[in-house]
Amino acid sequence: MIPGNELLFCALGGSGEIGMNVNLYGCQGKWLMVDLGMTFSGNEYPGVDLVFADLEFIENERENLLGIVLTHAHEDHIGAVPYFAEDLDVPLYATPFTAKLVAAKLEEAGILDKVELIVVDDLENFQIGPFEIRYVPLAHSIAEGNALLIGTPFGRIFHTGDWKLDDEPQVGTPATKAELSAIGDEGVLALVCDSTNVFNPEASGSEGEVYRGLLEEVGRHKGRRVVVTTFASNVARLQTLGDVARKTGRQLCVAGRSLDRIIAVGKSCGYLSDLPNVIDADTAMDLPRGDVLIVATGGQGEPRAALARIAEGNHPIKLERGDVVLFSSRQIPGNEIQIGRIQNRLAEAGIVIVTDRQSPIHVSGHPGRPELEALYGWLRPQILLPVHGEIRHMKEQARLGLGSGIPTAVFQKNGDLVRLAPGHAGKFGEVRSGRLVLDGDIIAPADGEAMAMRRRLAFNGVVSVAANRKGHVEVSAIGLPLDEDYDDFVAEARKDVADALARAKKGERSVRMEAARLAARRAAARWSGKKPQVQVLLLED
Repeated sequence: MIPGNELLFCALGGSGEIGMNVNLYGCQGKWLMVDLGMTFSGNEYPGVDLVFADLEFIENERENLLGIVLTHAHEDHIGAVPYFAEDLDVPLYATPFTAKLVAAKLEEAGILDKVELIVVDDLENFQIGPFEIRYVPLAHSIAEGNALLIGTPFGRIFHTGDWKLDDEPQVGTPATKAELSAIGDEGVLALVCDSTNVFNPEASGSEGEVYRGLLEEVGRHKGRRVVVTTFASNVARLQTLGDVARKTGRQLCVAGRSLDRIIAVGKSCGYLSDLPNVIDADTAMDLPRGDVLIVATGGQGEPRAALARIAEGNHPIKLERGDVVLFSSRQIPGNEIQIGRIQNRLAEAGIVIVTDRQSPIHVSGHPGRPELEALYGWLRPQILLPVHGEIRHMKEQARLGLGSGIPTAVFQKNGDLVRLAPGHAGKFGEVRSGRLVLDGDIIAPADGEAMAMRRRLAFNGVVSVAANRKGHVEVSAIGLPLDEDYDDFVAEARKDVADALARAKKGERSVRMEAARLAARRAAARWSGKKPQVQVLLLED
């Protein structure tokens, strides 16, 4: 679909889930993409780590796609870039910190020289077709979190990206109330806004509060080795932990390659300039227990991250009974089980665990209701378009916006085409949306037959049948709860299949295969109560 003399919006990801953000703006025959993110797989996609938005709609429109503007460097906003940027074949725009992390991804994928990456190192307007764009810095849990002010012939859009309000940011200088109010004074047609924390009745809090909370908590554990786990990308938190280490007389150690990478990129962009010298794990282990503060990856329970290996005892960092692990990160929904597994392992070893429920050692990077209401008042948009949330989050933000005096709120979800102007704003159509998975080295449909079959195998197991014309039958099973009865099941299933083939011996091959399949499946159901997948191989010799 080619946009006409109008202003359109369409989310392909991030509207209906938290993560996987991909947003499109259409105007005067052209499209602009904002962010190209991914999400991590859950149990619904066995054997898969990464999940992407299905980009078929915009891939079919790629001759009308002008560019991709990246708001910040979190994976749910840039993680799909190395998998799709070359095929989309348009320039990427990013601020310096984001650009360096994106460049590293492109280099790792071997396509750095095939993708145009444009670094926007100031806050001046730049033009992409009919879209005039300016980065507006906002506080978030990463360096260079930005909103986008997008000028069009029909009015201006304020696209927040991920954001919060913070009176004490430890890194960067977010736009002030006065600066945001000035944007509102000049007119905002639509506010496209993060919905993640809309149910939080309180403001998210500041990094300054976290600094004081961590300083007090680490100071409380004199003589003990302290590990802090946090998101590697949170440059402000790394700065805070460096300051806490210095104030408490501890040396700073980091455990996790992603932390090393973020520190290097941060320093190259002018951040973390006064971070204390970082020591390695071996040096940290030689120090008295109370003289080191360790920052480790893995606060979401990732099995290969540093914290999981520390908990399992197979990492150079060793903890003893009475040592402390501080979880300076929020628990992402869906990660509860794997986080609990690591915390249980630590607790069993006598490690003291402290989370943000016990001590003020973490704040969210997303706005609570007071922050949303404040932004509404400063920008005074004509239209509110909630994004970045599950359905319940976006519906609630629409209610909040209307209750705060915004004239129009448009609820939309992935694939909905929304016309913002001219005329009354609202949905007028749908395009294909969905999910893709990175399955091994292949990007495949999340709802494809391979994934459906894998789920069936995981739930019900598989039975394999081989038979020849002479009536010899072999049966084997994987994944059925028949440890003690397996041999008896196989004997009975072989007989059932042989009898079924004898009865169907004059039928066509497909008829005989179906007879064998049904006989084996019925035998499995009798013995196990399961209805497994059945593979049949008929040998004609």
